[in-house]
Amino acid sequence: MRQRDDMTFAFEEYEKRISDLRTRIAQRNLDAVVISDPENIMYLTDYQTTGYSFFQALVVPLEDEPFMITRAMEESNVIARTWVEKTRPYPDTGDAIQMLVDALREFGLANKRIGYERNSYFFPAYHQDCIHTTLNDGKLLDCFGIVEQGRIKKSPAEIELMRKAALATEAGMKAGIETAQVGVTENEIGAAISAAMFSAGGEPPAVMPYVTSGPRSMIGHATWEGRVVGENEHVFLEVGGCYRRYHTAMMRTVILGKLTDSMYKAQERMKQALTSLHAYVQPGMTVSDVDNLIRNIITENDVGARLITRSGYSIGIAFPPSWDEGYIISLKQGESAILEEGMTFHIIPWMWGVDGNKTCGISDTIYITDKGCESFFTLPQDFTVKNNAKKPKATQTENEKTLNKKPTKLAEVK
Repeated sequence: MRQRDDMTFAFEEYEKRISDLRTRIAQRNLDAVVISDPENIMYLTDYQTTGYSFFQALVVPLEDEPFMITRAMEESNVIARTWVEKTRPYPDTGDAIQMLVDALREFGLANKRIGYERNSYFFPAYHQDCIHTTLNDGKLLDCFGIVEQGRIKKSPAEIELMRKAALATEAGMKAGIETAQVGVTENEIGAAISAAMFSAGGEPPAVMPYVTSGPRSMIGHATWEGRVVGENEHVFLEVGGCYRRYHTAMMRTVILGKLTDSMYKAQERMKQALTSLHAYVQPGMTVSDVDNLIRNIITENDVGARLITRSGYSIGIAFPPSWDEGYIISLKQGESAILEEGMTFHIIPWMWGVDGNKTCGISDTIYITDKGCESFFTLPQDFTVKNNAKKPKATQTENEKTLNKKPTKLAEVK
């Protein structure tokens, strides 16, 4: 490993991650693992690129030096960002899997027990077929989750990084709330959120903000499409801020007109769920217990709403297409995983179908402490209620004010 002091974390943190991984490699009776998931590669090396649709892999032997297989263009990222010294790049006219097999042979691993991430988005079935056909002397075994076992509990250094992501999340959400008013388009709201996040030091998130208004809030995972926000409507916002690929996320709701009894009741249900979460959640609880706590509160409502998804999911390192780590651990019924100190979750007690045609949300990103849990955020949870004043037609003064506001800088975080 090439020691350096310009990576996201101290070099010692990466040494520990590789050491812990090797302990798990030995426990699984493997000689090496081929890691192709971009989040896992970054966690172990600090390597990142937007070009992860091309095959790339970090090979970690039980004893010898790790090495990387990358597209030739991406080798510069290995050199510029990581501690990895050995690379085997392949040209665009080459065969990525053949390069992997050749490298395994070169480093004496071709006839060993090799773990690979069978579930990785970026190690598709046809690549897996190729390596099974080509690597005849070794034994290929699924090692799904071997890196995620280390990722699920964040170190203090990772928590501090997520605090910086939270600054970007809050800056974006504040801008979205301020910009949301009758007469603006969803696009303008999305633009204000994005500008504020990036001005506050945030980096491109795994998913751009979700912005829907009125009846469009009933469409799952929809975002802006140019719709003009109308009178007596609401705007549903979900923002995920990012810093060094670590994310935090937040839902909020803006009411443009009168806060109806139904929406008020929905607001209070979601706030009660989050208050109860902070009062009761602690290490040792199962994720199913946490889901039941939140789900029971949301389900007991008289406004026709439902919690139609899991009530939360692990969040941390992410590349597109999703900012969550829910495939590692989610808060849902029937799951027996245990909460441990250092775990981080986006808690989503949102309500789908208030009065049959409105979705609203209040959410929180938390981390589990030694005694309970704490939020990454300080932004108030109540719905923002505005009158129906329309945006001036001659100018976009309010939007400009939002975009030009001086954001909180990451350097100001102690």
